[in-house]
Amino acid sequence: MIYLDYSATTPVNKEVLETFNKVCNDFIGNPNSLHKLGVEAKKLEESATKQIKELLHLDNEEIIYTSGSSESNNLAIKGLCLKHQGMGKHIITTNLEHSSIYGPIGYLQKLGYTVDFVKTKNGLVDMDDLKRLLTDDTVLVTISSVNSETGIFQDIKKIATFLKDKKCFFHVDMTQSIGKVNIPLDNIDLISFSAHKFYGLKGIGVLIKKKEITLEPLIHGGKSTTAYRSGTPALPLIVSLSKALRLALENLDKKYEYVLDLNKYLKEEISKLEDVAINSNENSIPHILNISVINIKPETMQHALEKYDIYISTQSACSANNKISKAVLELTNDEKKSSYSIRISLSYLTTKEELEKFIIALKKCINELKIK
Repeated sequence: MIYLDYSATTPVNKEVLETFNKVCNDFIGNPNSLHKLGVEAKKLEESATKQIKELLHLDNEEIIYTSGSSESNNLAIKGLCLKHQGMGKHIITTNLEHSSIYGPIGYLQKLGYTVDFVKTKNGLVDMDDLKRLLTDDTVLVTISSVNSETGIFQDIKKIATFLKDKKCFFHVDMTQSIGKVNIPLDNIDLISFSAHKFYGLKGIGVLIKKKEITLEPLIHGGKSTTAYRSGTPALPLIVSLSKALRLALENLDKKYEYVLDLNKYLKEEISKLEDVAINSNENSIPHILNISVINIKPETMQHALEKYDIYISTQSACSANNKISKAVLELTNDEKKSSYSIRISLSYLTTKEELEKFIIALKKCINELKIK
């Protein structure tokens, strides 16, 4: 098997799975219980939370554990806007966001909120346009650090510095960047990510927020680990997330350079193919390479490669079933490329030999499908 869909989800690191199993077996108490088993579980939970904050160099922030990035994004956007309706009802975002950003924004629009989409240049946020869109009614700016389809990597530090003196809040979906690239987290009010994107288990995510920021909970019924998310703390998942994050951040620069070399090789080989366009550009992280095989439907190409036991993606795995990729259209302004785009996502686990076999299979699939 050749797996090239790491941006959809990653295989669980064996060490992380071992940690999960150990906590399941050895810490059976509810961290909210007052007896000895509960107290032991609570200490472990607090230790995991402390490690996450240390790894990400956090200080004046609160960790909220969720079921994943989709819940984190919903809690950040709906929770913040509903709690601070008096500040304004205007939201700014981009055309490069995940569906779990557009979903809650769409919900808020039904409640009378307005939304503007900031322009981009070569994929990056146009700072002049962002400045133009800001009004006294702006309550939230939400921008992903890395687009899941094209890999576009925003200059979050620049945006955060610009917004720090403004009265609005700044939320960053870091689902596709945590564990892949280093981003300063200064001046960001809320941050979302999920463990299964960096070799952790599915079902656990995080929303980081500044301590002074209040939210309207999505789930009511008890304090749990925080007042903003009720439910029995998922201790094995929490501890395993902490472990996965620590391992993902080890030798991060070395892993990045390795993936960068793979990306360069892949682009060199793909650029030799007729009727294949590379959509990701110099502003994209090397872990994601978006291409368009013109006149071959993405799903058709996906299933053709499947016959060779090779797995890639069309649009984001969580996106709506759209024929045109909104993200590719925003980047290329080309409807044809947007209609035929596929995503190849790499990891430090990917080998050059796998990519060589992928290129051979891709050529065969293109020739076979063109004949049909």
